[in-house]
Amino acid sequence: MDVSGAGLLIIDKDPGMTSHDVVGRCRKILRTRKIGHAGTLDPMATGVLVLGVERATKMLGLLALTTKSYTATIRLGQATTTDDAEGEVLSEASATHLTDDAIAAEVMALTGDIQQIPATVSAIKIDGQRAYALHRAGQDVQLPARPVTVSRFDVLARRAAGDWVDLDVSVDCSSGTYIRALARDLGAALGVGGHLTALRRTAVGPFTLKHACTLDQLADEPRLSMDIDTAALTCFPARHITPAEADSLRHGRWLEPLGHHGVHAAVDPDRKVIALLEERGKRAAPVFVVRPA
Repeated sequence: MDVSGAGLLIIDKDPGMTSHDVVGRCRKILRTRKIGHAGTLDPMATGVLVLGVERATKMLGLLALTTKSYTATIRLGQATTTDDAEGEVLSEASATHLTDDAIAAEVMALTGDIQQIPATVSAIKIDGQRAYALHRAGQDVQLPARPVTVSRFDVLARRAAGDWVDLDVSVDCSSGTYIRALARDLGAALGVGGHLTALRRTAVGPFTLKHACTLDQLADEPRLSMDIDTAALTCFPARHITPAEADSLRHGRWLEPLGHHGVHAAVDPDRKVIALLEERGKRAAPVFVVRPA
């Protein structure tokens, strides 16, 4: 199978666009309908958005994108309906009395393995409907807390903003963590309320802003950020296989296991990825055949 047009696009998203908007623009630029995204990014947010093109769309669900990194600005002293600057203000309080030590203590409490209630306007489904859609329809949305991991939550700078305090922060976290919920919970713990005023995703798994281009740059020079082979070998460890083994995988057959853990890429002598494999018991079976017969 010809996979010459398959691979990943790493887009540095502009503010004010939905992830679906980005997909639409990329479809027009690359002149293909076969483009999908690996996880959404809020319209307000900028930064790394990973898209699959052509056959690589089938690989998106297997990519190791479980860690994410952000820079953000948190405003202490205002709580909003959406936990960000696009919502209506629910409450206001002066935050000028807050000490750096008090802020640092609550930041520490929100670091590590924590239970987090997702933002009301999240894309989580409730009885088949998105939470944000229910919220916009005026319904009272109650989401249960769920475990997330915030491996780094650093305050980079503090600025006065009238009666409020703005914090520039850097966050490394697990997939499913809501930075706006961190802003909300930090403000609540400090007794003044809080919300997010800026958000930029700097990394998703192994993909960073160094890999990314803007939509304008893509329009000027339409091309993949990386082909499907480079994408697979960036995300997964390699298992080198013989031509005979490659032929077996092309036909959907399995190989003998070698003790690999998790998904890994089967690479032929020409450095082409034939399939993604996962070992179960006495089989190393394909979970996605990149180049079927």
